[in-house]
Amino acid sequence: MRVVHGLTFTLAFAACGNSAEQAGSACTMASQCYPGVPNQSTIHGTVTCLTQYQGGYCTHTCTTDADCCAAGGECRTGFKEVCSPFENQSAMYCFLSCESADIMSAPNGGVTDPNAYCQHYAGSSLTCRSTGGGSANRHFCG
Repeated sequence: MRVVHGLTFTLAFAACGNSAEQAGSACTMASQCYPGVPNQSTIHGTVTCLTQYQGGYCTHTCTTDADCCAAGGECRTGFKEVCSPFENQSAMYCFLSCESADIMSAPNGGVTDPNAYCQHYAGSSLTCRSTGGGSANRHFCG
C-alpha cells in the first residue's frame, strides 16, 4: 500500500492469467499471447501457447535467456525469465523464473522463498517447479 497526497493506492504484481506479465498468461491458442507487444515480429522466437499446461501458458521459443524480454513491451514487471525446454520437448521456451538469483534481483518486496514468490507475484495456486528439461532444467512459476 502507498499513500500519496492523502490518497491510498494498493500496488500488485501478478502473472499467469492476467495482464501484469505476458509470459505465463492463460491461453488456448498462440494468437491470444503477447497482445502488449506493438510489433510482434520483434519477439525473438515463435509465439506459442503451451496447451499441455493447465489453462495454457503464453510463451515463445528461444535459444538463450537473452531472447526472453528482448522485444519492446514484451516484459512489463521486471521479473526475470529463463529459456528452457518444457518437459520432454526439444524446443526451448521462455518462462517466468523462480530461480534464487532471479528472485533476488526482481522487485520482490522482500519475498525470497521460491513458492511464496510465485504465489504472491504469479498466482495463488502456482508454485516454483521444474521445467523438466533434463540437463537444461530450470525453475519457473507454474
